[in-house]
Amino acid sequence: MVWVEDGKIQSEQHGHDPDTTNNRMELQALIAAFTLLPEHATTDVITDSRLCVDTITKWAPAWERRGWKRKAGPIKNLALVRELLARYRKHPKCKLIWIAAHSGNRWNEYADSLATAWMRTEL
Repeated sequence: MVWVEDGKIQSEQHGHDPDTTNNRMELQALIAAFTLLPEHATTDVITDSRLCVDTITKWAPAWERRGWKRKAGPIKNLALVRELLARYRKHPKCKLIWIAAHSGNRWNEYADSLATAWMRTEL
């Protein structure tokens, strides 16, 4: 996760968990991003996870109205989804935006390199 303002890095984080999934890590990165934002921030939060964007902007509000249930069975990563939705809602002036991975976006490529940094240090 990288936070950039006016082309300058304000904060960056990365992590590694051998017993997780890509989707869980994407959710955790977005939770970290929304946690760092000041309460009255007005910015775009960009991710290359369409699943996370759709989950938070489309599906989770409907699941919440139905008591956190979905027709197709249990909601995966429910605790993370609920936490991200709560943090997203605390920043109503921030947009959650999807961009394609590896499409040349400078900061998305940088964040991707952070996400894989642990592999370079383990060798």
